[in-house]
Amino acid sequence: MATCKVCDDEVDSLVSVKVDGKAKKMCEDCADRAREQAEVAEASEAVVQNMMGFKGRR
Repeated sequence: MATCKVCDDEVDSLVSVKVDGKAKKMCEDCADRAREQAEVAEASEAVVQNMMGFKGRR
């Protein structure tokens, strides 16, 4: 059994997910949460950039 480093639970398999440009292995539940947080952060950054009139790329 593998152990998730994020939540310290024992799981059958770990999933590799890129978080902040780094690949991390975590359980499926933690991977879903990490994906959701990344989507929210990206959307909020886009809103702030639109408010400020930023036209370039990140």
